[in-house]
Amino acid sequence: MRKIIHCDCDCFYASVEMRDDPTLRGRPVAVGGRAETRGVIATCNYEARAFGVHSAMPTARALQLCPQLVLLAPDFERYREASRRILAIYHDYTALVEPLSLDEAYLDVTGVERCRGSASLMAQEIRERIRAEVGITASAGIAPNKFIAKVASDWNKPDGQFVVRPQDVDAFVAALPVKKIFGVGKVTAAKLNGLGVNTCADLRAWSVADLTREFGSFGASLHHLCRGIDERPVQPDRVRKSLSVETTYTPDLHDLDACRAGLLALLEDFHRRFERARDRPPVHKAFVKVRFSDFSRTTAECVSNAPDDAVWLRLLAEAHGRKALPVRLLGVGVRFSEDEGEAAPAQISLFDPAPSAAADGKPD
Repeated sequence: MRKIIHCDCDCFYASVEMRDDPTLRGRPVAVGGRAETRGVIATCNYEARAFGVHSAMPTARALQLCPQLVLLAPDFERYREASRRILAIYHDYTALVEPLSLDEAYLDVTGVERCRGSASLMAQEIRERIRAEVGITASAGIAPNKFIAKVASDWNKPDGQFVVRPQDVDAFVAALPVKKIFGVGKVTAAKLNGLGVNTCADLRAWSVADLTREFGSFGASLHHLCRGIDERPVQPDRVRKSLSVETTYTPDLHDLDACRAGLLALLEDFHRRFERARDRPPVHKAFVKVRFSDFSRTTAECVSNAPDDAVWLRLLAEAHGRKALPVRLLGVGVRFSEDEGEAAPAQISLFDPAPSAAADGKPD
């Protein structure tokens, strides 16, 4: 039986800002891009959330909801410095640490003798050290597997923790809304709700065959997860699956020639990041992502064993031709061969329209 801790810092970017500028405490604070450049909110503190502001919300909308919102540009160097210190604390307890972003990680403390072998006491001690040594707060979930630990870490936010013991797993998971299942997004959740499935208990009535018919290969995962079964190990070393950059344009790019010029500028940034990426797997595919002025999006990709500007330009023409509308966002990148291992795709920057590569942080 594994002992897994999921640690997640509370409003990480905003917390670092409030730590470094105490005058921000008690005021609604958000970190994100500017409204005039179609920026979005990366994170906000709980004072801002009281107004309905949340991560991934357009900044313009956030300012409508909360005109007194203190909007700050991100400072990733300070966030990375805090993240390094937090990661060092985690490694004092176990070598099995799987970072998910700058402020979030899984820890496998199975067999660790510290704190009399109690995962709950270890989580409490880790949170106390983050507060004392880094100056921000964190929440934690403790459970027999990653899925339940991650759900549990949200249970007593902010600055709290929640444990799901093995004997409590079945009842805990049965009551969860299906949207809490790992891998279930808005579309899948809406489909499940439309089928009369609202909780994991409802989902347990469905056979593997029925779930596979409705959801393809993901059906088997749904069948296991709604029963609290998750065999994924904590993986300290995750191989990058893709590398990409993207940018939002203000104003829109109105024709294919303008898109070509934008893509070539974007490729300069991509090539710099590609050369800096160490120990990358072999390139398997190239792709171009386009978001049109009507907010629809499309991706064109093909097999390619090396970055090639001519290939990307051809993919751009293919993607653009699908609608031939003005373009508000372009992205370009490669997917690596999966033979070298599994990994989650790196996140893309949420902030300014200048070309930017995958950010190390996450919206929270």
